[in-house]
Amino acid sequence: MKHTRRQKLILAVSAFILLAACVGGWLLYRRYAPQGQTGDKQITVQVIQLDGNRDSHTYRTDEAYLGAVLTANHLVAGEEGAYGLFITTVDGVAADQSRQQWWCLTKGGEQVNTSADQTPIADGDTFELTLTEGY
Repeated sequence: MKHTRRQKLILAVSAFILLAACVGGWLLYRRYAPQGQTGDKQITVQVIQLDGNRDSHTYRTDEAYLGAVLTANHLVAGEEGAYGLFITTVDGVAADQSRQQWWCLTKGGEQVNTSADQTPIADGDTFELTLTEGY
C-alpha cells in the first residue's frame, strides 16, 4: 500500500512538472516570437515557377503577417493545418503532389521557419514563393 501511494505521488509531481514546463514554453514563445511591424508598409512577393519564370507582386498593407496579405489579395490558396496555412496554390498554379511539388516560402533567398500566416513583415521586405519539385 505504501508503495502505490508513493507511485501516485511521483506521478502527480511529474505531471505537474510537465504541465509547468509546457506552460512556461508557451509563455516564452509568446514573449519572444517574431512580431510583425505595425503601420503602413510595402512588400514584394516574387512567384517563381519551375521553368524559372518570375512574376513580381507589390502590396501596400497595414497587416502584420504575410499570410493575411497573400490571402486578402488572392495570391495564394491552401489548407489550414496544425502549423498554420499550408500553401497549395500560388497565382492560380497548384502544386502537383503526385510529382512531389510544393511551394517554398523564402525571404531574401533564405527559407523561413514559419508558415506564411506566422511570418512577420516589415516595410521593404521581399519574399519568394518558389514551386519546388522533390521532397
